[in-house]
Amino acid sequence: MKTEAARILVVDDSPGTREVLERNLRSDGHEVISAPDVATALEILKQSSVELVVTDMRMPGTDGMELVRHVRDHCRGTGIIMVTGFATVGGAVTAMREGVDDYLPKPFSDEELRHAVRTALDKVRRRREVETSGTVEAPDGLIGTSSAMQQVYRLIDRAASASVPVLITGESGTGKELVARAIHYRGARASAPFLAVNCAAIPESLVESELFGHIKGAFTGATARRDGFFVAANGGTLFLDEVGELSPLAQAKLLRTLQEKMVQAVGADSACAIDVRVIAATNKDLEGLARDGKFREDLFFRLHVLPIELPPLRDREGDVNLLFRHFLAEAALQGAVPEPQMTDAAMEALRRYPWPGNVRELQNLAQRFVIFADAGVIDTVDLPTVMRYVAAAPHSAAAATRPFRSLRDVELDHIRTVLESVAGNKTKAASILGIDRKSLREKLKAAKPAASSDGTTPA
Repeated sequence: MKTEAARILVVDDSPGTREVLERNLRSDGHEVISAPDVATALEILKQSSVELVVTDMRMPGTDGMELVRHVRDHCRGTGIIMVTGFATVGGAVTAMREGVDDYLPKPFSDEELRHAVRTALDKVRRRREVETSGTVEAPDGLIGTSSAMQQVYRLIDRAASASVPVLITGESGTGKELVARAIHYRGARASAPFLAVNCAAIPESLVESELFGHIKGAFTGATARRDGFFVAANGGTLFLDEVGELSPLAQAKLLRTLQEKMVQAVGADSACAIDVRVIAATNKDLEGLARDGKFREDLFFRLHVLPIELPPLRDREGDVNLLFRHFLAEAALQGAVPEPQMTDAAMEALRRYPWPGNVRELQNLAQRFVIFADAGVIDTVDLPTVMRYVAAAPHSAAAATRPFRSLRDVELDHIRTVLESVAGNKTKAASILGIDRKSLREKLKAAKPAASSDGTTPA
């Protein structure tokens, strides 16, 4: 399949390589300009614009990475493909981190070149659409009119029309599964299964069996054959939440499944073909983990074909009030009680609060207010202490005379508020706070007053 014609700059010190690239690109209808070195390429870029730069990595004098940095700093909206005969995974990571859209090792086939060019140009045009499009209607299940969410909605539409892997990143509680569902139900696979799997919730010894299935007798306790999530999602979408928690063995098998579109059950002698669209999500820096050798780099690039980064709630201007009123109405309807009303001061305090637990924390607070708002009106005095402290403007007289507390005390107060909102469930509280359960236990333990020598607790 041909892509829309583009203006492409080819940079390589080898005349033979330049000729091959020019011939193949022109045969697909592209306008091609070529340069034998970075200095010539920079002069060309000063005088005219291009949609895509295809550059060698190692050249005499200034190397290709310098050209990449120049394009990223000075040529907004231009895509980059790095071509090299010295391909390494580490080199690919460095190139991608610098902003390269694709990394093509020599020797490459005509089809591999076409695919790389098609993918890079699609990314360029997708970025342009995101920057220039007007307001987009929110998909079902997602709420918000902020510019940050408008960008997410556009990417959802693009992802829904493709069938490539998607990697959703963002802090805990930002709604990654909602985005995955929106992509699935807006795409061609909407009538097929959508299965969500929390990789962190599956015991490590069972991950392979759960994802890929097992045959009878494959291990102790395998008394019958079991199809894994990949087979169950065949024809549809498999959402792998917290994908960064997969073991190295599971990562290797997932990579093979994505590459070969085949899945082999534990203990089976052969594999079976599958057609599954994978959407992965993580609240970790997966690229950093890959760089440090804690996550497979080749798997990262397989999952990172179409990235969607979800903004934290504090960066979604105007969305807090909209979301909170929605959650209040929803909780009141479920509880068959009147919806509490918010004073302007209380709503302003919510708007100022940084929401470390993001949308999930906001929803829990709304549910709590529906249960405990006795007077039917929520004012700043009803807010958790940590939120009341942001109610006053920073330069007001009240703020100037208010006694300040230590950061540790404010943090502990917030932790207790979150724990109260989830009825003491430490696992849920840790998820809302964006920390693991062990860290939560340590913070609570450190906050307990030390016992005196006679066994009593100081007042």
